[in-house]
Amino acid sequence: MAAPEPNAVTRRRVLAWVGGVIALPVIALGLFLLAAWVGSSIPRNADWSEPQDGIRIMVESNGIHTGIVMPIVSSEKDWRETFPSAGMPREADGWLPTHVAIGWGEKEVFLNTPTWGDLKASTALRIIFMGGDGLMRVGHYVNPRPSEYHRYLTLRPEEYRKLVSEIEAALPPLPENGERFSYESFEVGARNYYARGRYTLSNTCNQWVGDILARSGVRMGYWTPLAGGVMKWVDDPTAD
Repeated sequence: MAAPEPNAVTRRRVLAWVGGVIALPVIALGLFLLAAWVGSSIPRNADWSEPQDGIRIMVESNGIHTGIVMPIVSSEKDWRETFPSAGMPREADGWLPTHVAIGWGEKEVFLNTPTWGDLKASTALRIIFMGGDGLMRVGHYVNPRPSEYHRYLTLRPEEYRKLVSEIEAALPPLPENGERFSYESFEVGARNYYARGRYTLSNTCNQWVGDILARSGVRMGYWTPLAGGVMKWVDDPTAD
């Protein structure tokens, strides 16, 4: 049998190399999704039960990012003391907000990426391989209604106090003048504040929310890098 022509051998090697290059990220993504599903399905605080009475918050999601929605003023906390913007009328409509929506994420994305279509490949690769600085986004809502994307969660007073403590621990100390500096946000009515922590693939915005809730005593998955891993632990008010 004649030996294969050099060009044919080279072609096969190139095709095998290209196939490997394509397959590796697909396999990596599949393993990440599998690990995220398994990790988010193992509960922390497995014996926790939601009380009938207490302080009602919301867990929100846009399908990719999750956050925690809380009343600005309650018996346990006045968020105007922490975030000055919570006590100001909203620029869009002049209404005073009733709730703050707090989320944590990667600084560059929060400040310079208004839509996912604006995400630069260089930014995405940097986050994947190196991570990025954290930033806290504070939205200001007026009487938010429950929905598939805004789900009620009732906490006992001591659990809510722990939640407040965990969120405030994610903020750096106040500057000498006693006021927190904030950045404008692409999200209407929101402000961005400096925050502790480093965003990585294993410590995402959703992992931050999952950790905050779990440390407060709420039942939540161990590893929740994706929004669905958080939201599956909170009852959907629209579900039959």
